[in-house]
Amino acid sequence: MGIVFGKICVETPKYESIQSTADYEIRKYPAAVIAQVTYDPIQFKGDKDGGFKLLTNYIGIFGNPQNSNPEKIAMTTPVITKSSEKIAMTTPVVTKSDDGEKNTVTMQFILPATYTKGEEAPKPLDERVVIVEEGERKYGVMKFGGTASDKIVKEKVENLKKLLERDGCKIIGEFELARYNPTWILPPFKTNEVRIPVE
Repeated sequence: MGIVFGKICVETPKYESIQSTADYEIRKYPAAVIAQVTYDPIQFKGDKDGGFKLLTNYIGIFGNPQNSNPEKIAMTTPVITKSSEKIAMTTPVVTKSDDGEKNTVTMQFILPATYTKGEEAPKPLDERVVIVEEGERKYGVMKFGGTASDKIVKEKVENLKKLLERDGCKIIGEFELARYNPTWILPPFKTNEVRIPVE
């Protein structure tokens, strides 16, 4: 029953909390190895979360892993999505927003911490899935529950930006959306975050 009520039972990224306020937190994350896929939702009949299946196939969640070993890789959370849409979007991991003309989404799975270099991760069989290394990074993070609709995400991002600017934090990139729970979790028990990279 715990899973229906949002209990997180898989690996989550470690981080150092640098500053904490009533509204947000500044966190420093260590380097990580990431499996990601970038796509236009039109390829998946408009589904912004269409890349999720490609990533779960790579790690072998629902069957044989689609990687060179083949090796099952443990699922971690959150799923991160970054978007080139002007309006905030929700995808199962982190979402970035910029003024790009194409509405593309980059969805990411952070691989377990046992993978410290990109070459240690099994090679994806699907060329749309790529392995990248992400260096140490710092974010302003605002946590919220419920369903991460476009409207709610946009409000949270705008609020977080104002708070960071008020407190003298230098924003150095576009926001990401992190979702920690599967879609079937009851909305009141969902954990989400908007993250904005800061200097």
